[in-house]
Amino acid sequence: MRYDTTNSPIGELLLTGDAESITGIHMLDEPFRAPDGWVRDRAAFAAAAEQLEAYFDGRLTDFDLPLAPQGSPFQREVWEALLEIPFGRTAGYGEIAARLGRPSAARAVGAANGRNPIAIVIPCHRVIGSAGSLTGYGGGLERKRWLLDLEAGRAQLGAA
Repeated sequence: MRYDTTNSPIGELLLTGDAESITGIHMLDEPFRAPDGWVRDRAAFAAAAEQLEAYFDGRLTDFDLPLAPQGSPFQREVWEALLEIPFGRTAGYGEIAARLGRPSAARAVGAANGRNPIAIVIPCHRVIGSAGSLTGYGGGLERKRWLLDLEAGRAQLGAA
């Protein structure tokens, strides 16, 4: 496994993958110690780090990175649906379930959303509860609110 870390306004991010694709972006709350056999590879994640920096600076609204999230077929289907939520917008769990043709699967969508291994780029932070409530987020609700505020502000300014 290859990895690198990058700083962001919401804390240090761990980037994982192989020589071809990103398999994970995780928010770190403690210093990261790579497991045996992992190799730090800044070059493999240079584009991801640059795009994340541009996103946080408000210069990027759509990522263009090769992604390879690992999960069940249903989880991957949900993650693909998350990629369709436009920058600066939100969607509910039930709405995503309906888009997938499974209107009664809102809880399953929530579970898949919670297991998203590629935070920010696969925008699980854009999924909210019914009536617009903020619901659980692996990075914490404070980070979720920050990301939504960042996107809402940029979207109102017409960032492209």
